[in-house]
Amino acid sequence: MTAGGGMWDRAPPAEAEELRLFLVAGEHSGDALGAKLMSVLNARRRGRIRYLGVGGPLMTQQGLVSQFPMEDVAVMGIGGILARLPTILRRIHSTAAAAVAAEPSALLIIDSPEFTHPIARRVRRRAPHVPIIDYVSPSVWAWRPGRARRMRAYIDHVLALLPFEPAAHERLGGPPCSYVGHPLVERLSWIAELDTAPLTRRLGLAPDTPLLVVLPGSRSSEVKRLIGPFGEAVAQLAAERPRLEVVMPVVGSVRGLIEQRLQAWPKRPLLVEGEEDKFRAFKLARAALAASGTVTLELAVGGTPMAVAYKVDAVMAPALRRMIKARSIILANLVLGDNAFPELIQERCTPANLAQALAPLIDGGPVREAQVAALAQVPGCLLLPQGTPSEAAADIVLRYADGGRTSR
Repeated sequence: MTAGGGMWDRAPPAEAEELRLFLVAGEHSGDALGAKLMSVLNARRRGRIRYLGVGGPLMTQQGLVSQFPMEDVAVMGIGGILARLPTILRRIHSTAAAAVAAEPSALLIIDSPEFTHPIARRVRRRAPHVPIIDYVSPSVWAWRPGRARRMRAYIDHVLALLPFEPAAHERLGGPPCSYVGHPLVERLSWIAELDTAPLTRRLGLAPDTPLLVVLPGSRSSEVKRLIGPFGEAVAQLAAERPRLEVVMPVVGSVRGLIEQRLQAWPKRPLLVEGEEDKFRAFKLARAALAASGTVTLELAVGGTPMAVAYKVDAVMAPALRRMIKARSIILANLVLGDNAFPELIQERCTPANLAQALAPLIDGGPVREAQVAALAQVPGCLLLPQGTPSEAAADIVLRYADGGRTSR
């Protein structure tokens, strides 16, 4: 298959109800989102849908013919991007060429803006009639807000995962934007019904054991900056609470680094892997200490009181302060519209401050009760009037694919 359209060039003429969709995902979370969307599209559409683009194994199972392995571009962080930059640039050019040659009913880019947005801009210049939909908004509400207005030139509609994002795009002059729901919405029942007993037995926890969940990040750069102050904070808390147990959910990509750095911790946490044990730990915990990111929203729907921290290196710190525009970096705070959960950023991310924020959450009292009340509101803020996020996204994709760029 070539970048010039591949199997679609050799296909028989499209029937009246056939759709040609070009989808581009650049990492595994995007592959999961794309696969769920494709499943709904396949169930709803009577005519045939042909899928081409870039994706991983989940999208392939739903019928995507990928231009190349998604792993070629599935890199994290500035260091990873720079190391693979020549390959990524080649893939951007070849994917944009393939999208134009395929003459799709619509182009859907899924997250990974450093990879997908350059493709969208090239397609818009060369095939301006093709509708382009962006599934997952860049964080224009948090930093680089000027991106929103620039996106309007090459994005026809944004499918937002967070309920406050449509208003942010409208305020910033961005493209039309619709809240289609966060993937966590489809897991609320599963989380609520998840039995914690298997993890309790496996870890040998007594029923009344005070448990602290610690989440130093899923990227090596985050772990290296946060695991030191996190460990010292845990040591301070454990010194005054001898029965305190610590659980640390980890992902395989940083497990080796975490195990190495934990050798310096006087209080060693119990490591768990996998989605089920992660959410079991959330439900069992009195509190969590977490790096800022999507995990804070997962903690919120899991009902776990939290303190959130983040640090960047000294070189990036001044630029970060200038660029950050949101009133909070915690997604749960932004969803609620209230800074209910404390954030300790840069110089405030000290062991003493972290321990001070966590102590009342572990011990109980008014601070913990206020957080528990705020946590109870988060799922309702995420819910859609009806249907699932994948169904809401499919409605908009089909509207554009059937009606072209004039659809709204």
